[in-house]
Amino acid sequence: MPAPAIRRPLPWLAGVVVCGLAALAAWAVHWLVPAVPLLTAAVVLGIVVGQLPAARPAVTGRLAPGLSLSAKRLMRVGVVLLGLKLSLGDIAGLGWVTIASTVAVVLLSFVGTFWIGRLMRLPGHQPLLIATGFSICGASAIGAMSGVVKPKDEEAATPVALVTLCGTLAIFVLPLLWHPLGLDAPQFGHWVGAGVHDVGQVVATAQLAGAAALSIAVVVKLTRVLMLAPMVAVASVVERRRHVEGDPAAKRPPIVPLFVAGFLVAVLVRTLVPLPTAVTDGADTLQTVLLAMALFGLGTAVRLRTLVGTGWRALVTALVSWALIAALALAAVWISTVA
Repeated sequence: MPAPAIRRPLPWLAGVVVCGLAALAAWAVHWLVPAVPLLTAAVVLGIVVGQLPAARPAVTGRLAPGLSLSAKRLMRVGVVLLGLKLSLGDIAGLGWVTIASTVAVVLLSFVGTFWIGRLMRLPGHQPLLIATGFSICGASAIGAMSGVVKPKDEEAATPVALVTLCGTLAIFVLPLLWHPLGLDAPQFGHWVGAGVHDVGQVVATAQLAGAAALSIAVVVKLTRVLMLAPMVAVASVVERRRHVEGDPAAKRPPIVPLFVAGFLVAVLVRTLVPLPTAVTDGADTLQTVLLAMALFGLGTAVRLRTLVGTGWRALVTALVSWALIAALALAAVWISTVA
């Protein structure tokens, strides 16, 4: 009689441990080369590992449950903790013109990118995910939206790779345009905060212009992050309606996903409760670690051969979106200056 198969306890553990080690390696890269944001390093490391023939059996086999758990569940916890960066008081200090123009940049760039993606006939949820990542807050926004629409792994992995590519390009391209565009340091910071995707990429780009530019860049960027909650909630309502029309008996996503509610609660806590510095610093560190682990997991799902062979339409969408958002953000800076 054959021996019964031994079921491994905690099948996700190995993959999560690998993601943790990858986050540590990404931190080392960031420490050695501060211009490379930690989260960008994590995504790139995941993409590299996903291409190695020797690593692929483990990535698609034993490590797969842990990589998937990190890319989805740890991402959601990281998004909740991201809310502790946001104080509504800091955002109010920007003034209504800057706030309104920032919201307009998010909405216009989202609609424009989604339309471009549909025009380029991108498959599945890719137009929505690319629009979300480019207009709001990069890979973490893609992860948040993925929690609602439940895309295939490759559908989420390609937008993450593209938003990482374009955000990294921004670190090098935008400073070259700073002086030719006639911007002072605060205006440059405003432009970076309104136009660059990921928080880490915003910091890496704006810090070149000094503390004043960095300060306004971060607050403007976090104003865009605040748009994550309503955008995801709207997508959830649309997804519920689609489920009802397609299969009334199917399980429908909640109107407001739990992690989005947690994000909003975290924002309110940061706004209303005077948290000790040790708490906010600890939450920031934990959030960075969780997002780094999640982005490494997402990065391993990218297949560059497939992306190069069939993903040119997604690349065109990303580059056009990148240019569109940069132009809209620059217009927002000029409007705020005139007002």
